Amino acid sequence: MRSFSKLASIVLLAPLVFAAPTKELGLVKRQIDTSSHCGQWDAVTAGQYTLFLDQWGLSGASSGSDCASLTSLSGTTIAWKNTWTWVGGTGVKSYTNVALNSGLNKRLSDISSIPSNSNVVADVAYDLFTSSSSGGSAQNEIMVWLANYNAGPISAVYNSDGTPQPKASNVNLGGRTWNLYFGSNGVNNVYSFLPTGNAIVTSFSADINDFIK
Repeated sequence: MRSFSKLASIVLLAPLVFAAPTKELGLVKRQIDTSSHCGQWDAVTAGQYTLFLDQWGLSGASSGSDCASLTSLSGTTIAWKNTWTWVGGTGVKSYTNVALNSGLNKRLSDISSIPSNSNVVADVAYDLFTSSSSGGSAQNEIMVWLANYNAGPISAVYNSDGTPQPKASNVNLGGRTWNLYFGSNGVNNVYSFLPTGNAIVTSFSADINDFIK
């Protein structure tokens, strides 16, 4: 996948994630807001990251809630957690995520590693966007799904039974095997890595950079 882009903007998504997308700037823990936030559009900034609750599908649930909090920030490594109790309805209720706000628009060749560890059971993915020019609109979206409960993926080709057909199968990355799907959402290309055999990955430790390059 080296050929499709030269620069990258990075957003990491997961209800419990530890991420260090650039070189460590130091290991001193910083004082941050670790209180629980449950508002529909709450946002909490710490260092170069922002935690967004983004409960855009809230009205689709008959009851329930979604709360998230930061737990620590040390150097460029952030930790956070997310709990939810949605009841009723269908579709996505919330899109809680942590976004990287600085160090964007780098050439892929200048990013040495994006180490990450997560522990989660949910429809959750790492979501990364690339462009062919610095600051340009996203041309490619790379998603690494740790679990996918009837949420996709986007595909350009479907089997006769309506299931998406992978572009590549049994791709070995991050100590696991994945099926890679490719399609368009009407705005940009979408590359989606899903665990083979519909596996649910509850514990994950890998260099996300491997999935981009």
